[in-house]
Amino acid sequence: MIEIFYKENGQMMVSQSEADFAIIPYDNVIWIDLFTPTGDEKRAVEAFLGTTIQNRAQAEEIEISSRFSETEQAIFANTSFLIPGPDEYNEETVSFILADNILTTLRECPLKSFTDLQRRLMAFPKMYDSGHVVFLGILEQRIDLDADMVELVSKEINQYNRKVSVGEDISEEFLIDINLLQENTMLIRENIIDKQRVISSILKSARYPQEYRPRLNVLLKDISSLINHTDFGFERLEYLQNTVLGIINLDQNKIMKVFTLVSLLLMPPTLIASFFGMNVKFGRFFGESGWSWIVILALMVVSLSLIFWVFKKRRMF
Repeated sequence: MIEIFYKENGQMMVSQSEADFAIIPYDNVIWIDLFTPTGDEKRAVEAFLGTTIQNRAQAEEIEISSRFSETEQAIFANTSFLIPGPDEYNEETVSFILADNILTTLRECPLKSFTDLQRRLMAFPKMYDSGHVVFLGILEQRIDLDADMVELVSKEINQYNRKVSVGEDISEEFLIDINLLQENTMLIRENIIDKQRVISSILKSARYPQEYRPRLNVLLKDISSLINHTDFGFERLEYLQNTVLGIINLDQNKIMKVFTLVSLLLMPPTLIASFFGMNVKFGRFFGESGWSWIVILALMVVSLSLIFWVFKKRRMF
C-alpha cells in the first residue's frame, strides 16, 4: 500500500495510487509512506524521487554503513521500531529516505507512531511543511513510546519487588519471569541505542538542514536519559534475581539442615540398637531378662537427648 501526503491550497491531501505521481507537483509532496508495497509502487516512487530504495535485507543489516548512508540525491536511514507483545517484544525495521524536502518511509507492519502522526498531519497541516519535519515527528513519537515501555518495565520490576518483600511463594516460574523481563529490558536498550546511532549520523551529515538540528539534539538528550533508566532497571533486575536465588538457597539449606539433624539424632540410637542386637555371645548382655529392652530403650533416649542438647546449645538448629 502507498500513501502520498501532499499539500494543495494550504490543505493536506492524501493519495493511495502511484499513478497520481503524474499529476501531483513534486514540490507539493511531503511524505510518501510505503506499507508492504508492491513492486510497481516501489518502482514508481524510485522514478519520482530519482533514486533507489533499499530492499528489506539491506535495511536489516546491523553495520552502521547500512543503518545510515547518503548520496548526492538522498539520505538513507534504517532503524528498528519495537512492537510490544503479551510476553515479549518484536523488532520491525523501518527505512527512511530523505530526498530534497520529501520523506519516504518503508515498513512491513502497522506502527502506532506512524498512525498517530498521520492523524496530526491531516489535522494540523501548517505544522508540517517538509519531509524533515515529518521525520522528526516520527522519531519524537517513537521515543515517547519507548519511554512508555521503559516506564512499564519499571512498574513490573516494582511488582516483583513487592512480591519478594511480602514473602510470596518463590518458584522456578518466578525466576523465568524475571529472566524474560531482563531480555525485554535489554531489547529496549538496544532499540534505543540504535536510534541514537542514526540520529548522531544525521547530525554529522552536511545535507541535513541546520534549522532542525536543535530538535535532533533534544532527541539525543531524551535518548541518553532513557538509556540511563534502562541501565538502572537492569541493575534492579539483577539485584532482584540474586535476592530470589538467595531466598531459594536459604529454603533449600533449611530443608537439608532438617534432614541432617534428623540423621544425626538417630545415629546414636541406631548404633545402640545394632550393638545389642548382634547375634554373638557377647552381644546379649542381659540374656533372656524381661527388662533388658527397657535398659536398651533408656540408653537410646539418653543418647538422643544428649545429641539434642549439644545441638541446641551450639545453636545448630
